[in-house]
Amino acid sequence: MSSAAWVQRLSNDDCSSYLRQAIGEGLFERHDWILIHDLNLMEAKYAALDAAFASESLHAVAVKANPVVGVLRRLVARGAGLECASMEEVEIAARAGCPPDQIVFDSPAKTRRDLAQALDRGVVLNADNFDELARIAALLEGEDRGALKAHVGLRINPMVGEGAIAATSVGGRVSKFGVPLEEAQAEILAAFERWTWLTGVHVHVGSQGCTVAQLVAAAKRIEALLVTIEERRPGQIVDVDIGGGLPVSYDTATVAPCVTTYADELRRACPTLMSGRYRIITEFGRAIHANCGVAASRVEYVKTYGGSAMAVVHFGADFLMRPVYNPDDWSHEFVALDPDGRVKTWPAQPYAMAGPLCFGGDFVGREVMLPALTPGDFVCARDVGAYTLSMWSRHCSRAQPLVVGATADGPLEPLRAAETPRGVALDWEQPREGSS
Repeated sequence: MSSAAWVQRLSNDDCSSYLRQAIGEGLFERHDWILIHDLNLMEAKYAALDAAFASESLHAVAVKANPVVGVLRRLVARGAGLECASMEEVEIAARAGCPPDQIVFDSPAKTRRDLAQALDRGVVLNADNFDELARIAALLEGEDRGALKAHVGLRINPMVGEGAIAATSVGGRVSKFGVPLEEAQAEILAAFERWTWLTGVHVHVGSQGCTVAQLVAAAKRIEALLVTIEERRPGQIVDVDIGGGLPVSYDTATVAPCVTTYADELRRACPTLMSGRYRIITEFGRAIHANCGVAASRVEYVKTYGGSAMAVVHFGADFLMRPVYNPDDWSHEFVALDPDGRVKTWPAQPYAMAGPLCFGGDFVGREVMLPALTPGDFVCARDVGAYTLSMWSRHCSRAQPLVVGATADGPLEPLRAAETPRGVALDWEQPREGSS
């Protein structure tokens, strides 16, 4: 599989093709907006990741990027693991058919109950701190390593500096995640000497705003730590989780790094780490999903006040939370299409893209240059396959949209049904099935 798929984005023509298919299948007779995920492109991106690393690697795709079970099942069927940031995500991974030993559980706030369940399931469990290791030790008291189903690792903060986006950068001198390498190396080494069941190391420095150089620098620091651990406890380390974090392109001006380049840089800079001695675990999410998603909404109204044009669409801060609340760091490109789904042509004018929520700041874009819009046209938001639906806001109790999958041929595949007004109302009244 060509590594070119790793950096591929859905084009305006792709948006038009999928929208025309959705219109032809009658989806917009029942829905005001839908989310379309290109399953072929997603699978091609996973194949590029798999080809870039050795076959014994485990690629655990981050559930928090896109938790739609129908999407995750496609990845699991192709050999992917799933990385989970909560016990709820562990349950999502299980429903997606992921084997327990391919589920990676990371969280800075695991309870004793969470830990007991994770150990019993036999997942890959990354402890965030020394106190968590002590809790695991208490749960494992009386068990030997041969009886332990789970793989247990320790998260290390490599302290390689902040990325360009502070909120998604976790590898600086101060981080809410992991044990700081420079400040606690003696304690880290002592932990591996004390607990023989501690067989993994985990590192993640962030995503979208972190460079390949930072990711490689983190891996290099972990490699040096591994050498020291091996000197004291030969053969103890089995798993090295290097996290995710490769940025993606959200606009035509940005060139995203390729995963093949990243893997080659790791082999050059960290030959011991990449020698095949360890099982390398990755945790990519955004890079697998983001460029595969497009949200298509009917334009409901077009307003002009004081010479400024405003288009009202059906996705807002409920779906594109980061672009609305933090537009300096996050933005998306939009494409205008006519009622038949054809791309509209220039000349362009600036539009404020207003969402449906009842607060004044709900704009998914400002000064967006688009051809003239009229009610009944469509607007597509590109690159929305990650950190959109998974960050859904219940403000104004809007219903989540229909999610469908696009393939090379055949009809759009239903992946998740749209919520209904009655369903949302019942959700606020009565806990869902399985609640306690």
